[in-house]
Amino acid sequence: MTTNFNSTLITAQKLLSEYNFDGWLLYNFRRNNEVATKILEIPTHLFQSRRYFYFIPKEGEPIKIVHSIEEFTLDHLLGNKKIYNTWQSLQETLKAALKNSKKIVMEYSPMNNIPYASKIDGGTLDLIRSFGVSVHSSANISQYFEATLNEVQQIDLFSSAKHLRTIVDIAFNFIGEKLRSNSKVTEFDVQQKISNEFELRNIYSETDPHCSVNANCANPHYEALKDNSSEIKKGDVILIDLWAKKKSENSIYADITWMGFAGKNVPAKYQEVFDVVVGARDRAVEYLNREIPNRKVTGAEVDDVSRNFINSKNYGKYFVHRTGHNLGEVIHGNGTNIDNYETQDVRELIPNSTFTIEPGVYLTGEFGVRSELNIFISEKREVIIPGLPIQKEIVLIDC
Repeated sequence: MTTNFNSTLITAQKLLSEYNFDGWLLYNFRRNNEVATKILEIPTHLFQSRRYFYFIPKEGEPIKIVHSIEEFTLDHLLGNKKIYNTWQSLQETLKAALKNSKKIVMEYSPMNNIPYASKIDGGTLDLIRSFGVSVHSSANISQYFEATLNEVQQIDLFSSAKHLRTIVDIAFNFIGEKLRSNSKVTEFDVQQKISNEFELRNIYSETDPHCSVNANCANPHYEALKDNSSEIKKGDVILIDLWAKKKSENSIYADITWMGFAGKNVPAKYQEVFDVVVGARDRAVEYLNREIPNRKVTGAEVDDVSRNFINSKNYGKYFVHRTGHNLGEVIHGNGTNIDNYETQDVRELIPNSTFTIEPGVYLTGEFGVRSELNIFISEKREVIIPGLPIQKEIVLIDC
Protein backbone atom coordinates (compact mmCIF):
# COMPACT_ATOMS: atom_id res chain seq x y z
CA MET A 1 0.00 0.00 0.00
CA THR A 2 1.32 3.47 -0.88
CA THR A 3 2.00 6.04 1.84
CA ASN A 4 -0.51 8.40 0.23
CA PHE A 5 -3.26 5.81 0.24
CA ASN A 6 -2.56 4.91 3.85
CA SER A 7 -3.44 8.52 4.68
CA THR A 8 -6.47 8.36 2.37
CA LEU A 9 -7.78 5.25 4.10
CA ILE A 10 -7.39 6.73 7.57
CA THR A 11 -9.18 9.92 6.49
CA ALA A 12 -11.95 8.00 4.73
CA GLN A 13 -12.73 5.88 7.77
CA LYS A 14 -12.69 8.95 10.00
CA LEU A 15 -15.17 10.70 7.67
CA LEU A 16 -17.43 7.64 7.49
CA SER A 17 -17.68 7.71 11.27
CA GLU A 18 -18.27 11.47 11.30
CA TYR A 19 -21.07 11.24 8.74
CA ASN A 20 -22.48 8.04 10.30
CA PHE A 21 -22.11 5.63 7.38
CA ASP A 22 -21.10 1.97 7.57
CA GLY A 23 -18.83 2.07 4.55
CA TRP A 24 -17.86 3.42 1.15
CA LEU A 25 -18.19 1.21 -1.91
CA LEU A 26 -15.99 2.41 -4.77
CA TYR A 27 -16.93 0.87 -8.10
CA ASN A 28 -15.39 1.16 -11.54
CA PHE A 29 -15.99 -0.24 -15.00
CA ARG A 30 -13.72 0.84 -17.86
CA ARG A 31 -12.69 3.91 -15.86
CA ASN A 32 -16.21 5.35 -15.91
CA ASN A 33 -15.80 6.51 -12.31
CA GLU A 34 -12.89 8.96 -12.24
CA VAL A 35 -13.50 9.53 -8.53
CA ALA A 36 -12.62 5.89 -7.82
CA THR A 37 -9.71 5.99 -10.26
CA LYS A 38 -8.18 8.99 -8.51
CA ILE A 39 -8.84 8.02 -4.90
CA LEU A 40 -7.64 4.45 -5.39
CA GLU A 41 -4.56 5.65 -7.27
CA ILE A 42 -5.17 3.23 -10.13
CA PRO A 43 -2.06 3.17 -12.39
CA THR A 44 -2.83 4.70 -15.78
CA HIS A 45 -1.09 1.92 -17.70
CA LEU A 46 -3.38 -0.83 -16.41
CA PHE A 47 -5.78 -2.38 -18.91
CA GLN A 48 -9.20 -2.40 -17.27
CA SER A 49 -12.00 -4.21 -19.02
CA ARG A 50 -13.77 -5.80 -16.02
CA ARG A 51 -15.65 -4.45 -13.03
CA TYR A 52 -13.92 -3.99 -9.71
CA PHE A 53 -15.17 -2.90 -6.29
CA TYR A 54 -13.29 -1.63 -3.28
CA PHE A 55 -15.19 -1.50 -0.02
CA ILE A 56 -13.92 0.69 2.80
CA PRO A 57 -15.75 -0.18 6.04
CA LYS A 58 -16.08 2.35 8.81
CA GLU A 59 -13.78 0.13 10.83
CA GLY A 60 -11.50 -2.72 9.89
CA GLU A 61 -9.86 -3.99 6.73
CA PRO A 62 -11.10 -3.03 3.24
CA ILE A 63 -12.29 -5.65 0.76
CA LYS A 64 -11.09 -5.83 -2.84
CA ILE A 65 -13.36 -7.51 -5.38
CA VAL A 66 -11.70 -8.18 -8.75
CA HIS A 67 -12.22 -10.39 -11.79
CA SER A 68 -9.90 -13.38 -12.17
CA ILE A 69 -8.36 -12.16 -15.44
CA GLU A 70 -7.58 -8.78 -13.85
CA GLU A 71 -7.03 -9.92 -10.31
CA PHE A 72 -3.94 -7.73 -9.78
CA THR A 73 -5.69 -4.38 -10.47
CA LEU A 74 -5.98 -3.48 -6.79
CA ASP A 75 -2.88 -5.24 -5.48
CA HIS A 76 -1.26 -1.92 -4.56
CA LEU A 77 -4.01 -1.36 -1.98
CA LEU A 78 -4.55 -2.79 1.48
CA GLY A 79 -7.41 -5.23 1.74
CA ASN A 80 -8.72 -8.77 1.66
CA LYS A 81 -8.86 -9.78 -2.02
CA LYS A 82 -11.92 -11.61 -3.32
CA ILE A 83 -11.87 -12.97 -6.87
CA TYR A 84 -14.96 -13.54 -9.00
CA ASN A 85 -15.58 -15.05 -12.44
CA THR A 86 -19.31 -15.33 -13.16
CA TRP A 87 -21.96 -12.72 -12.59
CA GLN A 88 -23.43 -15.00 -9.96
CA SER A 89 -20.15 -15.15 -8.06
CA LEU A 90 -19.82 -11.36 -8.28
CA GLN A 91 -23.23 -10.85 -6.70
CA GLU A 92 -22.52 -13.43 -3.99
CA THR A 93 -19.18 -11.81 -3.17
CA LEU A 94 -20.68 -8.32 -3.00
CA LYS A 95 -23.53 -9.50 -0.79
CA ALA A 96 -21.08 -11.12 1.60
CA ALA A 97 -18.85 -8.05 1.68
CA LEU A 98 -21.81 -5.83 2.62
CA LYS A 99 -23.55 -8.21 5.01
CA ASN A 100 -22.82 -6.06 8.08
CA SER A 101 -23.65 -2.75 6.40
CA LYS A 102 -26.96 -0.90 6.39
CA LYS A 103 -25.94 2.56 5.14
CA ILE A 104 -23.13 3.05 2.63
CA VAL A 105 -22.02 5.78 0.23
CA MET A 106 -21.29 5.53 -3.46
CA GLU A 107 -20.76 8.04 -6.28
CA TYR A 108 -24.48 8.63 -6.57
CA SER A 109 -26.61 11.78 -6.37
CA PRO A 110 -30.34 11.53 -5.52
CA MET A 111 -32.40 12.84 -8.44
CA ASN A 112 -29.04 13.57 -10.13
CA ASN A 113 -29.09 16.92 -8.33
CA ILE A 114 -25.28 17.03 -8.38
CA PRO A 115 -24.28 15.50 -11.75
CA TYR A 116 -20.58 16.02 -10.97
CA ALA A 117 -20.94 13.51 -8.14
CA SER A 118 -23.13 11.00 -10.00
CA LYS A 119 -21.04 8.22 -11.56
CA ILE A 120 -22.85 4.99 -10.70
CA ASP A 121 -25.34 3.50 -13.17
CA GLY A 122 -28.87 2.70 -12.10
CA GLY A 123 -28.45 -1.05 -12.52
CA THR A 124 -25.53 -1.18 -10.11
CA LEU A 125 -27.58 0.79 -7.59
CA ASP A 126 -30.41 -1.73 -8.03
CA LEU A 127 -27.97 -4.56 -7.34
CA ILE A 128 -26.54 -3.06 -4.16
CA ARG A 129 -29.99 -2.14 -2.84
CA SER A 130 -31.19 -5.69 -3.50
CA PHE A 131 -28.93 -6.77 -0.62
CA GLY A 132 -30.96 -4.61 1.77
CA VAL A 133 -28.33 -1.85 1.80
CA SER A 134 -29.29 1.82 1.75
CA VAL A 135 -27.12 3.78 -0.71
CA HIS A 136 -26.32 7.44 -0.03
CA SER A 137 -24.19 10.00 -1.84
CA SER A 138 -20.42 10.11 -1.33
CA ALA A 139 -20.40 13.74 -2.56
CA ASN A 140 -19.45 15.35 0.73
CA ILE A 141 -16.84 12.74 1.61
CA SER A 142 -15.20 12.39 -1.81
CA GLN A 143 -14.48 16.10 -2.15
CA TYR A 144 -12.06 15.85 0.78
CA PHE A 145 -9.87 13.88 -1.63
CA GLU A 146 -10.72 15.76 -4.84
CA ALA A 147 -11.15 19.38 -3.87
CA THR A 148 -8.81 20.17 -0.98
CA LEU A 149 -5.54 22.03 -1.54
CA ASN A 150 -2.21 21.09 -0.01
CA GLU A 151 0.22 23.79 1.15
CA VAL A 152 1.99 24.04 -2.21
CA GLN A 153 -1.31 24.32 -4.08
CA GLN A 154 -2.45 27.06 -1.71
CA ILE A 155 0.71 29.06 -2.42
CA ASP A 156 0.20 28.53 -6.17
CA LEU A 157 -3.41 29.72 -5.95
CA PHE A 158 -2.52 32.97 -4.21
CA SER A 159 0.42 33.55 -6.55
CA SER A 160 -1.71 33.05 -9.68
CA ALA A 161 -4.49 35.26 -8.30
CA LYS A 162 -1.96 38.03 -7.68
CA HIS A 163 -0.73 37.76 -11.27
CA LEU A 164 -4.28 37.93 -12.63
CA ARG A 165 -5.03 40.98 -10.57
CA THR A 166 -1.97 42.74 -12.03
CA ILE A 167 -2.80 41.64 -15.57
CA VAL A 168 -6.30 43.13 -15.32
CA ASP A 169 -4.77 46.56 -14.81
CA ILE A 170 -2.33 45.97 -17.66
CA ALA A 171 -5.17 44.99 -19.99
CA PHE A 172 -7.25 48.08 -19.23
CA ASN A 173 -4.15 50.30 -19.58
CA PHE A 174 -3.42 48.64 -22.94
CA ILE A 175 -6.91 49.55 -24.16
CA GLY A 176 -6.44 53.13 -22.96
CA GLU A 177 -3.09 53.51 -24.71
CA LYS A 178 -4.55 52.30 -27.99
CA LEU A 179 -7.58 54.58 -27.78
CA ARG A 180 -5.55 57.63 -26.82
CA SER A 181 -3.30 57.13 -29.82
CA ASN A 182 -6.31 56.55 -32.09
CA SER A 183 -5.07 53.05 -32.86
CA LYS A 184 -7.51 50.26 -33.57
CA VAL A 185 -7.89 47.76 -30.74
CA THR A 186 -10.17 44.73 -30.74
CA GLU A 187 -11.38 42.24 -28.17
CA PHE A 188 -8.99 39.73 -29.73
CA ASP A 189 -6.06 42.12 -29.32
CA VAL A 190 -6.79 42.38 -25.60
CA GLN A 191 -7.13 38.62 -25.33
CA GLN A 192 -3.71 38.19 -26.94
CA LYS A 193 -2.19 40.83 -24.66
CA ILE A 194 -3.43 38.93 -21.63
CA SER A 195 -2.12 35.62 -23.01
CA ASN A 196 1.29 37.21 -23.58
CA GLU A 197 1.31 38.39 -19.98
CA PHE A 198 0.58 34.82 -18.90
CA GLU A 199 3.74 33.70 -20.68
CA LEU A 200 5.85 36.39 -19.04
CA ARG A 201 4.71 35.21 -15.61
CA ASN A 202 5.02 31.48 -16.27
CA ILE A 203 1.29 30.88 -15.83
CA TYR A 204 -1.08 29.44 -18.40
CA SER A 205 -4.62 28.47 -19.23
CA GLU A 206 -5.89 25.61 -21.37
CA THR A 207 -8.36 28.03 -22.98
CA ASP A 208 -8.11 31.68 -24.00
CA PRO A 209 -9.13 34.51 -21.65
CA HIS A 210 -12.22 36.54 -22.54
CA CYS A 211 -12.60 40.17 -23.49
CA SER A 212 -16.01 41.39 -24.62
CA VAL A 213 -17.66 44.75 -25.25
CA ASN A 214 -21.23 46.03 -25.16
CA ALA A 215 -23.73 43.39 -26.35
CA ASN A 216 -21.03 40.72 -26.39
CA CYS A 217 -20.77 41.11 -22.59
CA ALA A 218 -24.30 39.73 -22.42
CA ASN A 219 -23.00 36.33 -23.59
CA PRO A 220 -21.42 34.77 -20.46
CA HIS A 221 -19.14 32.50 -22.50
CA TYR A 222 -18.46 34.83 -25.42
CA GLU A 223 -15.15 34.15 -27.14
CA ALA A 224 -13.40 36.72 -29.32
CA LEU A 225 -11.87 35.17 -32.44
CA LYS A 226 -9.21 36.74 -34.63
CA ASP A 227 -11.50 37.12 -37.63
CA ASN A 228 -14.71 37.69 -35.67
CA SER A 229 -13.90 40.21 -32.97
CA SER A 230 -15.46 43.58 -32.14
CA GLU A 231 -13.45 46.77 -32.12
CA ILE A 232 -13.28 48.59 -28.78
CA LYS A 233 -14.24 52.24 -29.01
CA LYS A 234 -14.72 55.21 -26.72
CA GLY A 235 -17.97 54.91 -24.78
CA ASP A 236 -17.88 51.09 -24.69
CA VAL A 237 -18.44 48.95 -21.62
CA ILE A 238 -15.85 46.18 -21.37
CA LEU A 239 -15.79 42.83 -19.56
CA ILE A 240 -12.50 41.00 -18.97
CA ASP A 241 -12.55 37.43 -17.64
CA LEU A 242 -9.22 35.69 -17.11
CA TRP A 243 -8.14 32.48 -15.44
CA ALA A 244 -4.76 30.80 -15.15
CA LYS A 245 -2.53 28.62 -13.01
CA LYS A 246 1.19 28.08 -12.58
CA LYS A 247 3.08 25.86 -15.01
CA SER A 248 3.73 23.25 -12.38
CA GLU A 249 2.26 19.86 -11.58
CA ASN A 250 -1.04 19.87 -9.67
CA SER A 251 -1.28 23.68 -9.60
CA ILE A 252 -4.67 25.34 -8.97
CA TYR A 253 -6.54 27.85 -11.12
CA ALA A 254 -7.41 31.39 -10.07
CA ASP A 255 -10.25 33.09 -11.97
CA ILE A 256 -11.46 36.72 -11.87
CA THR A 257 -13.71 39.05 -13.89
CA TRP A 258 -13.57 42.85 -13.98
CA MET A 259 -15.58 45.55 -15.71
CA GLY A 260 -14.30 48.73 -17.40
CA PHE A 261 -15.68 51.70 -19.30
CA ALA A 262 -13.86 53.62 -22.04
CA GLY A 263 -14.54 57.16 -20.90
CA LYS A 264 -14.61 59.59 -17.98
CA ASN A 265 -18.18 59.08 -16.74
CA VAL A 266 -19.99 55.75 -16.47
CA PRO A 267 -23.52 55.95 -17.96
CA ALA A 268 -26.29 55.41 -15.42
CA LYS A 269 -27.54 52.19 -17.07
CA TYR A 270 -24.15 50.49 -16.61
CA GLN A 271 -23.67 51.82 -13.10
CA GLU A 272 -27.08 50.60 -11.96
CA VAL A 273 -26.48 47.02 -13.08
CA PHE A 274 -22.90 47.04 -11.77
CA ASP A 275 -24.15 48.10 -8.33
CA VAL A 276 -26.67 45.24 -8.33
CA VAL A 277 -24.06 42.66 -9.32
CA VAL A 278 -21.45 43.88 -6.83
CA GLY A 279 -24.13 44.01 -4.14
CA ALA A 280 -24.99 40.36 -4.79
CA ARG A 281 -21.30 39.42 -4.76
CA ASP A 282 -20.63 41.22 -1.49
CA ARG A 283 -23.65 39.75 0.26
CA ALA A 284 -22.46 36.27 -0.61
CA VAL A 285 -19.02 37.07 0.83
CA GLU A 286 -20.57 38.60 3.96
CA TYR A 287 -22.67 35.47 4.42
CA LEU A 288 -19.63 33.25 4.11
CA ASN A 289 -17.69 35.34 6.61
CA ARG A 290 -20.56 35.15 9.08
CA GLU A 291 -21.52 31.48 8.71
CA ILE A 292 -18.48 29.44 7.65
CA PRO A 293 -16.56 29.82 10.94
CA ASN A 294 -19.52 28.50 12.92
CA ARG A 295 -21.23 25.75 10.93
CA LYS A 296 -21.42 23.68 7.77
CA VAL A 297 -22.60 25.76 4.80
CA THR A 298 -23.74 24.40 1.42
CA GLY A 299 -23.07 25.86 -2.00
CA ALA A 300 -26.81 26.04 -2.64
CA GLU A 301 -27.54 28.36 0.27
CA VAL A 302 -24.79 30.81 -0.75
CA ASP A 303 -26.23 30.89 -4.26
CA ASP A 304 -29.60 31.73 -2.73
CA VAL A 305 -28.13 34.72 -0.88
CA SER A 306 -26.63 36.19 -4.05
CA ARG A 307 -29.62 35.36 -6.25
CA ASN A 308 -32.19 36.69 -3.79
CA PHE A 309 -30.45 40.05 -3.76
CA ILE A 310 -30.56 40.28 -7.56
CA ASN A 311 -34.18 39.17 -7.53
CA SER A 312 -34.99 41.94 -5.05
CA LYS A 313 -33.64 44.47 -7.58
CA ASN A 314 -35.86 43.01 -10.35
CA TYR A 315 -32.96 41.66 -12.39
CA GLY A 316 -33.40 38.01 -11.42
CA LYS A 317 -34.44 36.78 -14.86
CA TYR A 318 -31.18 38.13 -16.27
CA PHE A 319 -28.99 36.14 -13.88
CA VAL A 320 -28.81 32.93 -15.89
CA HIS A 321 -26.01 30.90 -14.31
CA ARG A 322 -24.85 29.68 -10.92
CA THR A 323 -23.18 32.13 -8.54
CA GLY A 324 -19.85 30.32 -8.62
CA HIS A 325 -17.87 27.18 -9.29
CA ASN A 326 -15.21 25.15 -7.58
CA LEU A 327 -11.60 25.81 -8.59
CA GLY A 328 -9.11 22.99 -8.98
CA GLU A 329 -6.43 21.64 -11.27
CA VAL A 330 -9.01 22.29 -13.98
CA ILE A 331 -10.86 25.60 -14.15
CA HIS A 332 -14.17 24.02 -13.11
CA GLY A 333 -13.10 21.73 -10.29
CA ASN A 334 -14.87 18.74 -8.74
CA GLY A 335 -15.75 20.31 -5.39
CA THR A 336 -18.81 22.24 -4.27
CA ASN A 337 -20.27 24.78 -6.67
CA ILE A 338 -22.17 27.86 -5.51
CA ASP A 339 -25.34 26.67 -7.14
CA ASN A 340 -29.02 26.25 -6.40
CA TYR A 341 -30.04 27.22 -9.94
CA GLU A 342 -28.48 24.95 -12.56
CA THR A 343 -28.10 22.16 -10.02
CA GLN A 344 -28.99 21.74 -6.36
CA ASP A 345 -25.52 21.59 -4.87
CA VAL A 346 -26.09 20.69 -1.24
CA ARG A 347 -22.47 19.71 -0.74
CA GLU A 348 -20.66 21.48 2.05
CA LEU A 349 -18.00 24.13 1.55
CA ILE A 350 -15.07 22.47 3.25
CA PRO A 351 -11.75 23.73 4.67
CA ASN A 352 -8.79 24.00 2.28
CA SER A 353 -11.05 24.38 -0.75
CA THR A 354 -11.45 27.27 -3.18
CA PHE A 355 -14.22 28.55 -5.42
CA THR A 356 -15.53 31.61 -7.24
CA ILE A 357 -18.26 34.09 -6.41
CA GLU A 358 -19.37 35.61 -9.73
CA PRO A 359 -22.95 36.83 -10.06
CA GLY A 360 -23.89 38.44 -13.35
CA VAL A 361 -26.71 40.25 -15.11
CA TYR A 362 -27.01 39.82 -18.89
CA LEU A 363 -29.29 42.01 -20.97
CA THR A 364 -29.29 40.29 -24.34
CA GLY A 365 -28.58 42.64 -27.23
CA GLU A 366 -27.50 45.45 -24.88
CA PHE A 367 -24.75 44.64 -22.38
CA GLY A 368 -23.84 42.41 -19.46
CA VAL A 369 -22.04 42.81 -16.14
CA ARG A 370 -20.22 40.20 -14.07
CA SER A 371 -17.96 40.59 -11.05
CA GLU A 372 -15.87 37.60 -10.04
CA LEU A 373 -13.55 36.96 -7.13
CA ASN A 374 -12.09 33.83 -5.54
CA ILE A 375 -12.65 32.48 -2.05
CA PHE A 376 -10.31 30.19 -0.13
CA ILE A 377 -11.52 28.53 3.08
CA SER A 378 -8.59 27.86 5.38
CA GLU A 379 -8.04 24.92 7.70
CA LYS A 380 -9.35 27.17 10.50
CA ARG A 381 -12.46 28.00 8.43
CA GLU A 382 -11.31 31.53 7.67
CA VAL A 383 -12.78 33.09 4.51
CA ILE A 384 -9.89 34.54 2.49
CA ILE A 385 -9.96 36.35 -0.87
CA PRO A 386 -6.86 35.76 -3.04
CA GLY A 387 -5.92 38.52 -5.49
CA LEU A 388 -6.79 41.69 -3.62
CA PRO A 389 -8.00 44.36 -4.02
CA ILE A 390 -11.41 43.35 -5.34
CA GLN A 391 -13.35 45.57 -7.73
CA LYS A 392 -15.52 48.23 -6.09
CA GLU A 393 -16.04 50.60 -9.02
CA ILE A 394 -16.10 50.24 -12.80
CA VAL A 395 -12.61 50.97 -14.10
CA LEU A 396 -12.55 54.27 -15.99
CA ILE A 397 -10.26 53.96 -19.00
CA ASP A 398 -8.61 57.25 -19.84
CA CYS A 399 -9.05 57.67 -23.60
